[in-house]
Amino acid sequence: MLADLKNLTKQAKKTELISGLTGFFAISYIIIVNPLILADAHIPATLSVFATIFSSALGCLIMGLFANAPIIITPGMGVNAFFTYTLVVGMHLNWQQAIAISIISSVLYMVVAFSKASEKLSEAIPQELKIGITAGIGLFLVTLGLEKAKLIQQGGSRALLAVGHLTDPEALLALFGLALTLVLYLKRTKGSFMIGIVVTSALGVIFNVGLQDPPKVSLVDLGKYSTILFQGDFSSIFSLKFLLAVFSMSMILIFESMGILEGLLPDTKKFKKTFEASSVATFCSGFLGTSPTVAAAESAAGIESGGKTGLMALVSGAMFILSLFFIPLLSYVPQAAIAPVIIITGAIMMQQLKALDFDDFSEWFPAFLIIVLIPLTGSISVGLAFGFAAYPLVKFAAHKTDKLNPLLCLLSLLFILQLICEAVLL
Repeated sequence: MLADLKNLTKQAKKTELISGLTGFFAISYIIIVNPLILADAHIPATLSVFATIFSSALGCLIMGLFANAPIIITPGMGVNAFFTYTLVVGMHLNWQQAIAISIISSVLYMVVAFSKASEKLSEAIPQELKIGITAGIGLFLVTLGLEKAKLIQQGGSRALLAVGHLTDPEALLALFGLALTLVLYLKRTKGSFMIGIVVTSALGVIFNVGLQDPPKVSLVDLGKYSTILFQGDFSSIFSLKFLLAVFSMSMILIFESMGILEGLLPDTKKFKKTFEASSVATFCSGFLGTSPTVAAAESAAGIESGGKTGLMALVSGAMFILSLFFIPLLSYVPQAAIAPVIIITGAIMMQQLKALDFDDFSEWFPAFLIIVLIPLTGSISVGLAFGFAAYPLVKFAAHKTDKLNPLLCLLSLLFILQLICEAVLL
């Protein structure tokens, strides 16, 4: 990594710096949101905010130095919900047991990542499913961005979603930011995403729109952080409930990470190293007192800004550490400033759809399930499960079994088992 860094031109380093900043601001909400979700698992938010920052910074450091890839690592949205609302609230485990489940699952994740299994799994996945994963994550980002922009909201009895209040100052600010960022991007302006975030944030501060209350976090609380370190409770390791939870968590970590990395990496040759780095970061996160880390889908914002190397990840990691001292300043970056970048990034990822064969329904339908179910359920793993489960079925029905392989059929079965296990756990 260090040797590669020396070979970068001054302009390339500047691009990586801007990409790292863009990626960080796109995912910075995790510093506040993750502790709030984990609070429902009875992990004090004033302490888990440190766990979120340290696990993200460490993950980015590992990703940058070991894999030299432009991927930001943070506690995963969706994974943290599974940790809190399935393991703790639904199954009545304590958060220490949920941490133990995360640690064991991450060990299984590392076994897959550092063996030939990771490459064989990647090779076994058909191109159309990989396209579906990329487009599905893209559509997920679009819906997330629209929600942050307050351009959509939860619908009533007749619709899942409805148009937001377009007279809302935050929605108007987001529309301005979207128009500005889109024009800059189409004109191929260097740092278009970062410029959009800065200008929109400045307008938000001037007109007092979309500013959040600064989180009540003090570095004084850092002294108490040790109380949530190394707290995994393995006393129920051989119970059926514990083992089912480990299976489901392992499936989520392995295949959600694989799906995100397949969809994001600009250089697919880095997949193996990146997958390994992600697994190590996930393993460390449990000991740091938070739900598992994964590759952040919002890394796409930095990649679309030109990020190609691990320097982007290192810059984002450094920003996580700096945020320890400037957490209140994040309140001056409104969601309306971040949303346009997320929306445009998602739309760019959905361009992969052009590579699908829409005339072959047996190829299109499994990808379609992934694309629609990821944003509709808010879970990448659920979208993957339905898409992979459907693939062998449609190929058998279409008499195209030559497209199947034993490993893919095994994956399909495992995803079906995952859905059954999650239904039982809930």
